[in-house]
Amino acid sequence: MLHRGTAGPTYADSMKRMLLMISLILAALPGYPKTIKIDRLDTNHSTILFRVPIMGGMSEVVGKFTDFTIVIVYDDEDLTHCHVSAVIKTASVDTGIADRDKHLRTADFFDSEKFPEATFESSRIEKTADGFRAMGTFTLRGVSKPFVIPFRITGNRRNEEKKASTFGFSGTAQLNRQDYGVHWKHPVDPAFVGDDVTIEIHLLSKLIADAVAPAAG
Repeated sequence: MLHRGTAGPTYADSMKRMLLMISLILAALPGYPKTIKIDRLDTNHSTILFRVPIMGGMSEVVGKFTDFTIVIVYDDEDLTHCHVSAVIKTASVDTGIADRDKHLRTADFFDSEKFPEATFESSRIEKTADGFRAMGTFTLRGVSKPFVIPFRITGNRRNEEKKASTFGFSGTAQLNRQDYGVHWKHPVDPAFVGDDVTIEIHLLSKLIADAVAPAAG
């Protein structure tokens, strides 16, 4: 006589348990952290630049900052763990013209002696259709305002020999300089220098040991 008993584990159940065990093992390995901290940049190949329209967009002035620190904490599984922090030394402004750079450091613009740093501190990171956006507070000339920086991961490259990865990030944002107390007008043509400033950020990290590269997006 045959007796009905409890059905044994199916193939699908066995595979689920196996995948779960593999995930737990990988999560425990030192080479597979959930959160990646990127605090070392290849500054020779990273840029924070700005574009200011001239004469209503007939031309533009492009400048950059050569002294800055940016820390990115990235967690591909939980965006609530992600964070961006940036400090820019305003006296490091460089537009390629010494006299103009000297003027930009004065109280007419950055007032670098009184306000040596511009900062951004994120409060949260959100996923978007084509990347991410960092929402937080930008401070310039002592004025702090909510600010959003849309950005994306431009790529990653794994160095298996050194067990480390390199990451690329790019972002573009805009601000109105009047909002931050930069009110200077050209004495001949008050509209000569535009108010809307475009900020471009291009970052390349140094090798981050034992970091698993996130997906580009």
